[in-house]
Amino acid sequence: MKRQSSAEQTFIQEVVDESKKLKSAMRGLAIGSFIKLIRQQLGMSQKVLAARAGVPQSTVSRIEQGQRDASLSTLTKILGALSCDLVIAPVLKEPIETIRHKQARRIAEKRINYLKGTMNLEEQQPDASFTQTLLQEEETRLLQGPDYKLWEE
Repeated sequence: MKRQSSAEQTFIQEVVDESKKLKSAMRGLAIGSFIKLIRQQLGMSQKVLAARAGVPQSTVSRIEQGQRDASLSTLTKILGALSCDLVIAPVLKEPIETIRHKQARRIAEKRINYLKGTMNLEEQQPDASFTQTLLQEEETRLLQGPDYKLWEE
């Protein structure tokens, strides 16, 4: 698997940054509540919105009240009837490199712990500094190797 180019990294970071801003701006407001807010600001009834979207009025009501999880298709119809686009964007919990490093560390720890267990059976126990050196070397090896190796275990 190829590494991301600088342009790809920049693109992902821009999307993530904008997604975080949007998530923050929504202030935890559910999509149904946001639909209701827009509909009310437009002075539109649920009945009119439902007719414009081509869905039952009860569907609009349940979505606005958070009693029903709407499909993407239904949300697209309802939001389209409100002159809105539905935007779905991932919001990374951490930077990609942090995720990769944590995964490499997890696998390296698993492998080193297996090695320590094997050595323990033979009544050999490496000292902590040696174990730490092995851990760092294994993590580096995983990060420099093929990406798929990070996610196989």
